[in-house]
Amino acid sequence: MPVNTIPSSQTRPYIGRFAPSPSGPLHFGSLIAALGSFLQARARQGRWLVRIEDIDPPREMAGAAPLILQTLEAHGLQWDGEVMYQSRRHSRYDEIIDQLYRAGDLYWCRCTRREIMASGGFYNGHCRTLGLTAEGSAARVRQHHPVYDFVDGLQGRIAVPAALAEEDFIVRRRDGLYAYNLAVVVDDMDCGITEIVRGADLLEPTVRQIALYQTLGAPVPAWVHLPLAVQADGNKLSKQNHAPALTQDEVRPALWQALHFLGQCPPPELMASRVDEIIDWGIAHWQLARVPASEKIALTAGVNE
Repeated sequence: MPVNTIPSSQTRPYIGRFAPSPSGPLHFGSLIAALGSFLQARARQGRWLVRIEDIDPPREMAGAAPLILQTLEAHGLQWDGEVMYQSRRHSRYDEIIDQLYRAGDLYWCRCTRREIMASGGFYNGHCRTLGLTAEGSAARVRQHHPVYDFVDGLQGRIAVPAALAEEDFIVRRRDGLYAYNLAVVVDDMDCGITEIVRGADLLEPTVRQIALYQTLGAPVPAWVHLPLAVQADGNKLSKQNHAPALTQDEVRPALWQALHFLGQCPPPELMASRVDEIIDWGIAHWQLARVPASEKIALTAGVNE
């Protein structure tokens, strides 16, 4: 099914966003995603929203959310409007789940991860026609119109295996927690996000998110997946890999390094400028075409160490 068949995101005022999870403080990899999405929005005279994706309490760190917001402000990345918190939107997610169920686009499933792995790793639709109830079940979206590929504004055409595209995927887990693919689509849809700029580690889930937009009859945003900063061993900078947190006394060097990583060629003397001057330079000189069209880029020695 063709992507963006509903009114193009390009015909609406630009709205972008940055949506970190509060599992720890921001690190250099987070800054790349935040700065890239911010500059893409501001260079287009658009709005830039911030959302805290706090729907998985077991993975969250106490105090991380306010720390993330303070770090963004310290780096000159000021958002528009109020910060959205996913933890306050459970009723909205339930409303969409009910809407999907009543439309025949969702069913209840009690298959375990072990059973799915034993049958080949992809869900085979076992519960699709069993008519199970919600109690003790996960909610799965019925894939009527699988999306096998899409065009990314930086990475080009991205294709995924048919088994992934066709799999009925979970939108609420058996333990009651909402799945990322549901929450992110509902939030971006409600906020009118026109383009999603984020890390290339989220390329694969994009086809499922596009399918959910289309199932809900919502406009599909444009997509830009920025290269990931990886360590010498190939592992991405992440909270799970204990990437060093951004610090208040290294703001200007971090911004300069992030601009450099994103291919914007900041002049060396810019590092000595004020934070607001570095940000203004970034907006004035931002060119998405300069960003390397790679999924991963290894950091050079001295960056974020």
